[in-house]
Amino acid sequence: MSASCCTGQPSFDGASRAYKRVLWVVIGINAVMFAVETGAGYLAGSMALQADALDFLGDTMTYGVSLAVIGRSMAWRSGAALVKALSLGVFGCWVLGATLYRTLYLGMPEPLTMGAIAVLALFANLVSALLLYRIRDGDANVRSVWICSRNDAIGNVAVIAAAGLVAWLASPWPDLIVAAAMAVLFLSGAISIARQARAEMTTAAGAGAE
Repeated sequence: MSASCCTGQPSFDGASRAYKRVLWVVIGINAVMFAVETGAGYLAGSMALQADALDFLGDTMTYGVSLAVIGRSMAWRSGAALVKALSLGVFGCWVLGATLYRTLYLGMPEPLTMGAIAVLALFANLVSALLLYRIRDGDANVRSVWICSRNDAIGNVAVIAAAGLVAWLASPWPDLIVAAAMAVLFLSGAISIARQARAEMTTAAGAGAE
């Protein structure tokens, strides 16, 4: 993270054509992968894939909101980041609840489908992360985009590992554990984004009062 994220004076607010083009490409990638993983997660009976699909949906919404508030005041951008933090928190709570429910009715996910789709998702997220890496620092709105992309890539590696463990151990528990871990990652990202957004809102309010 650059120093600008810590001082409350971010150096980049997303107001560039290049950044907007990157966001449009990443939105398309995430929307397609949400549809693919939703179907595959249901067919494979994998909570980890379903959690990752929800992450793709969250990213699609996040990037759309980010585009909508580019060029607006810091108060608008920070408010949008807070909304995105709330949505991440809701997703995290949903995944935790769904995982706990599934734990009571354990079913064996299909590891081959799980692993194959997770590898495809990892490739999609690595492309997104590489596109966003140079512009990962900035205000809460810009940083939230990077955090979501980073979380996706981490989640995909975990799902691939879970698929291998499910096949090796003939147990659904690796799938459930990874889904729960991804829920915690959602909640952690939500807290991080919300903290920076609130700090920027306080800075903007102070500047407006002067």
